[in-house]
Amino acid sequence: MMTKRKMKLLAVVVGLLVLILILYKWNSEQPNLSNFLGMKDEHYSADETIDNKVQDKYGKLLLNQHKLELERVKRKLAGLEQKIRVLEESPYKGAMKKYPPVKYLNYKNRKRILITGGAGFVGSHLVDVLMYQGHEVVVADNFFTGRKRNVEQWLGHPNFELIHHDIVNPLFIEVDEIYHLASPASPPHYMYNPVKTIKTNTMGTINMLGLAKRVMAKVLVASTSEVYGDPTVHPQPETYWGHVNPIGPRACYDEGKRVSETLSYAYAKQEKVNVRVARIFNTYGPKMHMNDGRVVSNFILQALQNKTITVYGNGRQTRSFQYVSDLVDGMILLMESNYTQPINLGNPVEHSIEEFASIIKGLVGGKSEIFKSQAVEDDPQRRKPDITRAKKYLNWEPKVSLKDGLQRTIDYFKMELERSNQDFSELADGRLRDLDPRKLSEIKH
Repeated sequence: MMTKRKMKLLAVVVGLLVLILILYKWNSEQPNLSNFLGMKDEHYSADETIDNKVQDKYGKLLLNQHKLELERVKRKLAGLEQKIRVLEESPYKGAMKKYPPVKYLNYKNRKRILITGGAGFVGSHLVDVLMYQGHEVVVADNFFTGRKRNVEQWLGHPNFELIHHDIVNPLFIEVDEIYHLASPASPPHYMYNPVKTIKTNTMGTINMLGLAKRVMAKVLVASTSEVYGDPTVHPQPETYWGHVNPIGPRACYDEGKRVSETLSYAYAKQEKVNVRVARIFNTYGPKMHMNDGRVVSNFILQALQNKTITVYGNGRQTRSFQYVSDLVDGMILLMESNYTQPINLGNPVEHSIEEFASIIKGLVGGKSEIFKSQAVEDDPQRRKPDITRAKKYLNWEPKVSLKDGLQRTIDYFKMELERSNQDFSELADGRLRDLDPRKLSEIKH
């Protein structure tokens, strides 16, 4: 019989044999490592080891990774080069940007001036003059009709600040003077959202008068000849109360401005706010919105494009047109004066609409015909300012002749049309990504 010692020894031997068999079977069932790595044995000589194959595969993976990283770097560099080209061609050149020369004023004479609607047609011209004079200018605009391009030459200047703000909401800043110009002024724009137009001229005016009260600033409120409506008195003096339809299509603007004047003098009487009111008559000049629907822009644009010049009504209704620089001079003189009653700022030289269309056609040339269309509702039949007050208290009257002013405006519109045509041709060529982002914002105008 076997002893206990021999039985234990036999059990150990049998166990070892079983373990060896299990390990052998497991190893034989594993996939070939070279196949697992995606390699084929025939690519290598018989004496190559698995370690060499692994190292070679790892090296190829690293090489591919470096190539991909290099491609990414090249793409980034190309993008940076494109951005640099855009910046070099743009007026926004940071420290390299050159600004128009401005007068130096010490802190006693330099004013901090807020212009609401300062990116608009009239506002941007006022910005230029006040900046040249050496003042600090703050523009608040919601860009409904205003455009950044109108004030782009001053962006980044230490004396200039641009705030994207709707004055229907309060504005809390420190200023010495306020020119309150914010409001759409052309019929298509103020009729587009009549409720908003009324809010701008009521709530917006309250906010600006409230700001003037808090910081003890002088405020000039831009009113309009539209407060006279379709006048029964000719020419229109400031003492005329007007003839306005309170529920007509123009009422949102006409009555809004009338309330704006009422608010101004209520604040002056009750809160001792130092107010000025300018009743502005038809104004034209560079930076006008090409599609604002007003007489000057309509006629010039139609004539430049050899389209029919459309006169609404019989053409015998009259207007008085002043060049924008004359208006800006008058507003600054009014702000600096001690006169607090409303003052007409306009050109007393009267022209019929039909006559005005003929003048523009003669200056532009081309083959446009003049066509009379149906009259516009509530269109004033006569409009001519009595500027006796302006002459007496401001020593102001228009200086730029109609012919000179119109020629400057026509030249501006030609440049705008060329710019628009260039932008659209670039779009048609599929070069949308190469366009300056500011150009894209202008195309919709």
